[in-house]
Amino acid sequence: MLLLLCALTAAHSAAGETFSLDGQTRHVAVTRDGVYVSTENSLYQLRSDLRLARRVSLRGSLLSTEFVRVSDRADWNATLTVNVLLPFVSNNTLVLCGVLDNDCGHCEVLSLQDVSIVKHVEHILLGPVSHHSASVAFLVTEVTARREHKSYILTASEQSSTSKKVKCALQDGILFLFNTDDKEEDGGIFSFNVPSTTFVRRGPSLDVGFVDGFQVDSFIYLFSNVKHSTGNAVRLLWLEAEDRTTSVLKESILGSLRGATLSTGAPDARGTLLASSVITGTRPLRWSGVFSVDGSPVNTELLLFDVSPDLGVQKDRDPHFMAKEQHVIQPKVLRPLRTLLKQSRMSSVLALTHRAWGLFFIGTTDGQLIKLVVDKNYHSACPKVLYRANDDREVFPKLHVDEVDHKHVYLAFTNEIMRIPASECSSYRTLHECWSAQDPQCVWCDLTQRCTFESECQNSSWVSIPEDLQQKKMVSFKAESKTSGQIIITVQTHASVGPKEPDNFACHFSPPCEHSPPPRYPQCSCVLHNVHLSAQVLDVKMQVWMVFWSEKIILRNCSEISGPPSPALCRECIAAGCGWNADSCSWGNEGSANKSICEMMESRMNYTKPEIASVSPNVVSFYGRNHALLKGHNLGLVTHIRIHADLDCRSLESPVWNNTGDTLTFHIPSTENKGVVQVCAVLPDDSCHGNAIINYRSSPSCTDVKPSSTWLSGGRTITLVGSHMDFVDGVVHSHSPLTTHSTHYHHHQNITYTAPPADSPLSSVVFLKVANQTLNCSRPITYLSDPVFTSYTSTKTLDDTLIIIEKKADKLDILREELHVWAVENGQSYPCVMVTKESNNESDFFTCKITNMPNANFEHLMIQVGVMAVKLTPESSLLMLILLVLLLIPVIVIVVLIVYKKKQNQLTTRMNSLMENLEMDIRNDIRQGFIDLQTEKADLLENVSTIPFLDYKHFASRIFFPESEALMKSCVNDIGQDGVVVQLDECCLGLSKLIRDQFFLMSMVHTLEEQNNFSIKDKCALASLLTVALHSDLSYLTEVMGLLLKDLMQRSGHTQPKLFLRRTESTVEKLLTNWMSICLYGFLREGVGQQLFLLVSALSQQISKGPVDCVTEKALYTLNEDWLLWQAQDFQPLKLKVLFAVGSDGEMSEPLEVAALTCDTVDQVKDKILTTFRTKFGFPYNTPLRELCIEYVRGNASLRLEEVDLSSERLGDVTMLNTMKHYKIPDGATIKVLSSKCHAPLKPQESVKDDQDFSGKYFHLINPDIVEDLKKTERKKLKLKEVHLTKLLSTKVAVHSFVEKLFRCIWGLQCNKAPLAVKHFFDFLDAQAEDMKITDPDVLHIWKTNSLPLRFWVNILKNPQFVFDLEKSPHLDGCLSVIAQAFMDSFSLSDTQLGKHTPTNKLLYAKEIPKYKQEVKLYYKQIQDQPSIADSEFRTFLQKESKKHENEFNEAAALKELYKFIQRYFPEIKDKLEQNGAPSELKEQLHHVKNSFDELKSCSWN
Repeated sequence: MLLLLCALTAAHSAAGETFSLDGQTRHVAVTRDGVYVSTENSLYQLRSDLRLARRVSLRGSLLSTEFVRVSDRADWNATLTVNVLLPFVSNNTLVLCGVLDNDCGHCEVLSLQDVSIVKHVEHILLGPVSHHSASVAFLVTEVTARREHKSYILTASEQSSTSKKVKCALQDGILFLFNTDDKEEDGGIFSFNVPSTTFVRRGPSLDVGFVDGFQVDSFIYLFSNVKHSTGNAVRLLWLEAEDRTTSVLKESILGSLRGATLSTGAPDARGTLLASSVITGTRPLRWSGVFSVDGSPVNTELLLFDVSPDLGVQKDRDPHFMAKEQHVIQPKVLRPLRTLLKQSRMSSVLALTHRAWGLFFIGTTDGQLIKLVVDKNYHSACPKVLYRANDDREVFPKLHVDEVDHKHVYLAFTNEIMRIPASECSSYRTLHECWSAQDPQCVWCDLTQRCTFESECQNSSWVSIPEDLQQKKMVSFKAESKTSGQIIITVQTHASVGPKEPDNFACHFSPPCEHSPPPRYPQCSCVLHNVHLSAQVLDVKMQVWMVFWSEKIILRNCSEISGPPSPALCRECIAAGCGWNADSCSWGNEGSANKSICEMMESRMNYTKPEIASVSPNVVSFYGRNHALLKGHNLGLVTHIRIHADLDCRSLESPVWNNTGDTLTFHIPSTENKGVVQVCAVLPDDSCHGNAIINYRSSPSCTDVKPSSTWLSGGRTITLVGSHMDFVDGVVHSHSPLTTHSTHYHHHQNITYTAPPADSPLSSVVFLKVANQTLNCSRPITYLSDPVFTSYTSTKTLDDTLIIIEKKADKLDILREELHVWAVENGQSYPCVMVTKESNNESDFFTCKITNMPNANFEHLMIQVGVMAVKLTPESSLLMLILLVLLLIPVIVIVVLIVYKKKQNQLTTRMNSLMENLEMDIRNDIRQGFIDLQTEKADLLENVSTIPFLDYKHFASRIFFPESEALMKSCVNDIGQDGVVVQLDECCLGLSKLIRDQFFLMSMVHTLEEQNNFSIKDKCALASLLTVALHSDLSYLTEVMGLLLKDLMQRSGHTQPKLFLRRTESTVEKLLTNWMSICLYGFLREGVGQQLFLLVSALSQQISKGPVDCVTEKALYTLNEDWLLWQAQDFQPLKLKVLFAVGSDGEMSEPLEVAALTCDTVDQVKDKILTTFRTKFGFPYNTPLRELCIEYVRGNASLRLEEVDLSSERLGDVTMLNTMKHYKIPDGATIKVLSSKCHAPLKPQESVKDDQDFSGKYFHLINPDIVEDLKKTERKKLKLKEVHLTKLLSTKVAVHSFVEKLFRCIWGLQCNKAPLAVKHFFDFLDAQAEDMKITDPDVLHIWKTNSLPLRFWVNILKNPQFVFDLEKSPHLDGCLSVIAQAFMDSFSLSDTQLGKHTPTNKLLYAKEIPKYKQEVKLYYKQIQDQPSIADSEFRTFLQKESKKHENEFNEAAALKELYKFIQRYFPEIKDKLEQNGAPSELKEQLHHVKNSFDELKSCSWN
């Protein structure tokens, strides 16, 4: 079912802002002030993000020749049709001109900032009469002889033999120049060129249409299509806009006409220009145009020309245009520099430049925006589809770039305008992804370590793609053999860097390759000495600034790549970094490393090649097509079909089957692009032969369903209306999602099929099956009850028999053509032809006629509608039946009385049975709990292959900074920096020396702790920062900690000694926690870690054995009563056979058996699949849970399983999550695992857990609190929480062995010796108690308990994520809290009094606690009896620990954070030193550190 819902998300393939218009788009103009759009009825002023700023009506009142615009609500009798919309930016105005209903013109000058402000109005026809004519208008600037700049509006209007003559036209002509200022000496605003210089076509037989025009420097460029008797010519006109004479202004421009013809290479001169864009800033001037090759809009090409003016051409001698009558010369022919793109249905182009690159944005008539990147040598990258509409909406002929940020492109459709990002830089997460996008606008920014627009990477270095698009990989290499026996490996980096060359380019090669010579960007090399290469892997790590990337190079012995010469062997040789020479593989310095040599070799080979005759179908939607048929010759060896666009881009391949040598079958894969692609047949050597085309079009779109209702038994013929309906493979209904219904009639606008049956009245969503996708129809089909035919009458008329059939009135609206009727007499059928249908409020009457029937009386009448057949008998039989029923009524009354009495007795019996069932349910629950308790076995995993330990620095940082992720990250060195010795700068070095002065450090800590605003959080941060800063000198840190502990004992030890170290309220208490973590990490990892991980894994397994509510996370099997799922209904275990997708050809893996439950949700099953996969194979599956989708496979059909779909059960406004029971998944079912990235629609369904009100909108096993009437009426078992408390015991039994092993591993002594740190610290506590004359043994027991189990082990037990790379769920946290409580109870000296009100968390381990207490006392006694550790031995241990983790922490960052505390309380620290009699050298050192930090203003911490 949910497979169908994926279609609901199919929309446009690119995100962008959209603004809907009230009519058809006429003109679009863009400036830095905003976007201006004219439609049939309105002029819109939009902000750059397409938010509406102003809307002005184009309707008005026409009185004589005066036109006055009015508001939308006022009366109007005329509309201004806009044909010129020009922003005059330097004048801060917008020129708007158009044609009124009387074919006369009207112009207005509006404010750019507010188009409702009219600055000037004039009634003049400026531009073409028709809004859809091939005409252009733009601003030009003329430089006069006196170096004055005059701006004009140049209009070039379409003219043909059928052009409309209008009464308001100024004069005959094609080209006009209109003034833009109101100076009287120039004739005033909108005055045009003098009549003596009329720019016209040469001869009335020429049809002239203009496509584009613009001015660059002092030249004006006009592009037009000229249709003449022999074909079509694409013409370029040059006009000079610089007057060096004293002639009349504007006349000199028109008289400077020069022209050229653009050659497109089209046959029979049928090529036409559709759209154009100049590439500004290029010298010589480059221009791009979209050309129709054959005159149709389908076969189109994007061509690049040099359109620099040729001053050698004589003026005004053009064969098609003239300003004055002069002799004609043959025009110059310009040929294209390069064909940039062959793509069907291109309609518009926008060309931009970025550094040395050309960026082309191309719109199409089938609703696409394509981006094409071209390098300086005119090599093109793969075109990228920035936007794709599902239908065939046409892109407006003009594209515009956002003038504000140049990061967006505006494209207009018939009634909307969109703003699409020009690049998707932020979507690329890694350097390699950013580079592979082949987009020069995207750079990898060194400062932010993100892929961004180059303009967003300010004040930073960056890495981008190379200026040569020939490189397909970021790193290439070449292997060269020297006479000395050495092998030189040369690595080349293909990337451009900026804004300057890097000064720290470095390469690191893995052994045995040795560096030589020093690297120089972009190359580095290494030397192999006397090494025999045999597919050896060489790791290369490269660095530019702080940008790092790596590459694995597979080195092979070039001389061993041998075999019969073939293109495949050639490609293998070059891919290995070798060279091809004389039909054999040699070292890179002895042959060619260009892949073109392999292609040449392939073209010379003479063997039987496959030939393709046809592909059916060859026109498909962009979703592809299953079971396409390819016909040809010599196809026997074909293994795949390769599909690729015109450019050398990523090809798609599809395997073949049913290969007979002349025909084969394959799937046409889906694509992101619409257009024509090439098809060839692939042989085993990877060569591709044959040539056919496939045309990818828009997807089908269903807009209507006729009729919109059907009857329950099905069989009604349904017609679906829409576009591209011939691409539909079948129809699916939401009430029977696993069944695909074939279609009877295919047409591009409609298809028909037979409606399936349904069990009850409902509204069924209709989906179109297109290849592997399902698309929803806009209207559902309503299922109503079957039609009821009540009676019929027959009448004999001459030779015919008329039959009138009566049917109860309904909403089915059955047509007479849908009824098939025949009469039956003596076993013979007589068809009855439908004649009429009449209706009233209660009945429908169908009249049919039977010819040549002996009489009007027959046995019965058969009626068939759809698949339903109805048998009607004559009315006389019906009357006899009614009389019989009336006679039976008294008998029935007596029977009813008897039955009523019997039912009353049955009701009493039923109530008694219900009470017995209720009692039995409770008994069964208790009995089942007892059985579970007695039969529960610790059959969970006993060991693991790989434990995901965190490394030391990440373990320590989580202990040090549990609540500050920023400090955690800043104080830990990144991967790759661990082995780098960082030299501290002067200020940090000074502070490091200062805190290593014991007098200063003790004074500073005491001063900070005495401040009232120095919080407990600050104390913990201070302790952890000191730990990091002094991690390299643990001996000194231990000494300081001891002194601070003695001070703390003096303050609290005499008053309340049992509270010593009970909480973390001082710096030294947090310091002790950190110190224990450092010293016991080795013991934790080598001893306790495995048992802790086994316990966590066992708990997770035990929890997942029973139901777990997905919303509340409560479970049937738990240790914590608060997390007990006592409301769970019955469930059954399932064994699922799980298949994983392997590769991109639809191949599946061997089945993996996964245990699940019928009550599991879809996400829970996904999680169990991933867990089982990791347990079986020892490594995680390569796709995370959120990107997985699973399907239930049944025969050849598959059903997508989702958390929520249309079939989900709802109680009020709350939706139940779908379970395996909901989908009726049987035991042993086959489940297919797919990646949503590869197989889902354009926008995959988001997880319902992302909803902020997830727990309020959804439920799983615990019913929501809603009105009782809304709940289901079927009987559910009564559930009591107390009955299920035995589940706590069964869970305890299952994990008990793991708990005991963990506890005894913690308080056990390996080799009868405690860890050195524990023995050292316990001896320290014994010595302090003796000095303080404390003789109570309980005090020492409490001190040791507070310092080790409470301060360290409980933290580890409750937070296994500190030790392992895993996520801790809230439920798991609740279970670990129970175990941690039992652990601490084992160290308690007091006896717990148990009673009926004691929490179950205390009762669960009550029997074991006394035994554990004895073991703890023995543990303490054994440590005390051990011989003391020598100071030198412990100092050596600390030094080893410091050395072992050297450079793993960022000491400089910790010192800078410490200085923030010193800076905040500098006066207080200074006073404290004075009070304590600090030496002057120490105070001077403090001031020196302060001055050093104050001078360091650019530090990031300031």
